[in-house]
Amino acid sequence: MGTTVKSAGIGPGERRLNGPQTTGRDYRQLSEPRFPMTTDEDVEIRVRDGSRLFADVHRPDGQGRFPALISASPYPRQIQNLGAPLGFIEAGASDFFVPRGYVQVIVNLRSTGGSDGTFGFFDGQERRDLHDIVEWAAAQPWCDGAVGMIGISYFAMAQLEAAVEKPPHLKAIFPVAVTPDLYDAAYHHGLLNASFDAPFMSAMGVTSGRSDAFWRGKLLAAVRHILTEPPIHARLAHMNGEAAVTGLKKVMRLHYDAVPWDELFTQIAIEHQVRDAFWDDRNVLPGLAEVDIPVYLGCDWQNVPLHLPGTFTTWEALQHNPNVRMGMLGEFGLTWPWESLHVEALAWFDHWLKGRDTGIMDGPPVRYFLPGLDEWRTASTWPPPAEHRTFALGANGQLGAGPGTSGSRRYLCDGGGLNRLRNANPFPLPGLLSWDSAPLDQDTDVVGEIELRLRASSTATDTAWIATLQDVAADGSATDVTAGYLRASLRAVDEPASRPGAPVLPCRDPRAVPIGTPVDYRIPLVPNARRFQAGHRIRLVLTSDDQPADRPAIMNFRHTPVGTSAINEIFADSQLLLPVLTRSS
Repeated sequence: MGTTVKSAGIGPGERRLNGPQTTGRDYRQLSEPRFPMTTDEDVEIRVRDGSRLFADVHRPDGQGRFPALISASPYPRQIQNLGAPLGFIEAGASDFFVPRGYVQVIVNLRSTGGSDGTFGFFDGQERRDLHDIVEWAAAQPWCDGAVGMIGISYFAMAQLEAAVEKPPHLKAIFPVAVTPDLYDAAYHHGLLNASFDAPFMSAMGVTSGRSDAFWRGKLLAAVRHILTEPPIHARLAHMNGEAAVTGLKKVMRLHYDAVPWDELFTQIAIEHQVRDAFWDDRNVLPGLAEVDIPVYLGCDWQNVPLHLPGTFTTWEALQHNPNVRMGMLGEFGLTWPWESLHVEALAWFDHWLKGRDTGIMDGPPVRYFLPGLDEWRTASTWPPPAEHRTFALGANGQLGAGPGTSGSRRYLCDGGGLNRLRNANPFPLPGLLSWDSAPLDQDTDVVGEIELRLRASSTATDTAWIATLQDVAADGSATDVTAGYLRASLRAVDEPASRPGAPVLPCRDPRAVPIGTPVDYRIPLVPNARRFQAGHRIRLVLTSDDQPADRPAIMNFRHTPVGTSAINEIFADSQLLLPVLTRSS
């Protein structure tokens, strides 16, 4: 146990937090830092089946009872204040919330951090545990009975898990960067998200096997001291911890127990490649229809291959709930360790847990940062009203306005590799295609749901479609905006979407592609927002294999190739549908 008095924040004398702290507005009557912080380490929480989960409880060192904020995940609770730019440090800054009169309870889920049981990875058992954690916190002598939850990524997913179980004392949640359906994180419309899935599971195995003494030892204490030095801490403001997970090659080589980590990866990557009962148990979207507590959603526009899609499917599933708000962030809007949006979160919890009029519910429910304009916008609905403009994928490589013409273009997918000699002549076909618009004659704001309507044929019975939308500046430099993915054999949808770019679920039963026959595909690109400035060009890049390093891959998330070698032909009546805001939007 230890006591500290210094607080984090954006005020004079406070440890400076990285990242944007609000969605571009001021709040009122926010809790001020008044309390020193004390920590109870390795607190035991008993859940309904008798299993023990362990938590660190950071609480105000003062008289009275306080609202509790629960942060639950499989990540080491002991390093959530380490300050390292890793995708595992996402619980939020205790030294911001606790001095302002909140108890933060950071909990390790089953099989991690010394907790009992076997990690189920977003399964029904985990949801029941989270219900019990909320009710345990509400019954503690330091809690006033009001419980919220906080943290991004897995911490955000745990918030939805708890919410669908409806524990009586859970009053509000703040799940920023969330995925409500685990299949959508593991697979992108049928394509295995392997460059994230494999290192993530390996890193989980390595971190879960380390002892409490290791995490609280002198080495990490020294690292913590260095990383929290203001000049070094400020340099981490542009670090993307989730993207860094894809580069954990050295961590993957360290020893860890095969159970449950390798077993889970085998289930995900090999045994359950399409939606089935395994994934149904790890999808909380149906349960969100019964969630009526206040929910604050958000993400950064760059989080295309992980949490951005789930932010919007969660928003759609909560349309019955009047107390849902959403804040969408620009580049470096989420920082690792997670410290952004803390003032926004304080305004949220002060309103819902302390009954303060902070202004968080004023104005339209959606606030979003518009890259390219670099200003905040508001919307009363998501997506905001827009005119979907059609761009044809011309046979000449031009992305042209209006309907498509005749003709086609071809490219090569060499699948899992053809074992050709190194000195063999190169194939006459490229490994990708791109289409560029003419330079734009005026600023064009693209905001909302995007769809590629692809008409294509293949010489294989299955292939992949990986499309990346780019903003090309006048100097030729290209910025990835968003992407869309589809395994061709999973092209059928359960029911037609009501609007272009709306969420499309791959069917559960793969269907072979008819060789050499043109087939129509609907490929939703992940919704996004971008001002394409006058003089810029809009580019669409299409490939069937993003493993080569010279091909676009947002956040460096790449996919396991389908494995078939093919010549894929794209017909000129294919279309890209972009939601363009009108002047009055």
